[in-house]
Amino acid sequence: MTTYLPTLKQLQYLLALHDSGHFGRAADACFVTQSTLSAGIRELETLIGVVLVERTRRVVRFTPLGERIVEKARRVLREADELGDLARAAGRPLSGEMRMSVIPTIAPFMLPRILPRLRKEYPDLQLYLREETSGQACEALAHGRADCVLLALPFACGDVEAAPLFDDALHVAFREGEIEPAPPAISPADIDATRLLMLEDGHCLKDHALAACNRPELRAEATMLGTSLHTMVQMVDNGLGVTMLPQMAIDAGILEHTHVTSRPLDAENAARKIALVWRRASPRERDFRLLAGVLAAAR
Repeated sequence: MTTYLPTLKQLQYLLALHDSGHFGRAADACFVTQSTLSAGIRELETLIGVVLVERTRRVVRFTPLGERIVEKARRVLREADELGDLARAAGRPLSGEMRMSVIPTIAPFMLPRILPRLRKEYPDLQLYLREETSGQACEALAHGRADCVLLALPFACGDVEAAPLFDDALHVAFREGEIEPAPPAISPADIDATRLLMLEDGHCLKDHALAACNRPELRAEATMLGTSLHTMVQMVDNGLGVTMLPQMAIDAGILEHTHVTSRPLDAENAARKIALVWRRASPRERDFRLLAGVLAAAR
């Protein structure tokens, strides 16, 4: 008896539709026409003899079995990607394509230093970067959309291996003259909770900073509205409050051309640990550890 198996292309179409929830956007993500994508999914449904997607004018809804097959498809495509990884791992180190997600509180401050060195030392590496929050990046890693993630620990990122790179100290940033006299370091007890500005939910730096302060009322009273560290600095510069910044942002010059200064946070665990993480048992572990060494040296 002849068995007809789904193709990888059909599974890619199915995942794109599931992730976007829209035929047009899914087709754009796969670089095909909407009719090609729709026909590919119908062929898949005909092949396995079940309906995977309920189609209406406004809603794309996956059936319960469709949801289960989507999860299977993710694993199949991830395994297929790792076939190529095996071949690359046997060849030259740090060569070929690599997809790395980087969190927003690291990307603008660390990448400008490391990318020139990577291009010079590993010209055959095609490093594709995506800036995402920690949760989004770890989800991309689990689903095979990313090969590795540059993020700050502690953060629950699933079944991963991690190579710690360095500790990134936390500072309290405030407008010049707001804290007089400005001490060498600032204790969490001296932070006015009603003046504390923090990044909005989804940014792990907020959780690292609040955990280091160990003041439960800060989480309740602080204003969570910043979308980026540069935005936070501008608000502080305009006298709207104080905030927390990582050492790497200060070293990269985020306070230049402002009236904002900073002092180290005087607390236990007043630092986040920068690390490179990847899926456990990845065939490219050697490459990731080599990349981690380059990242650590270029801090």
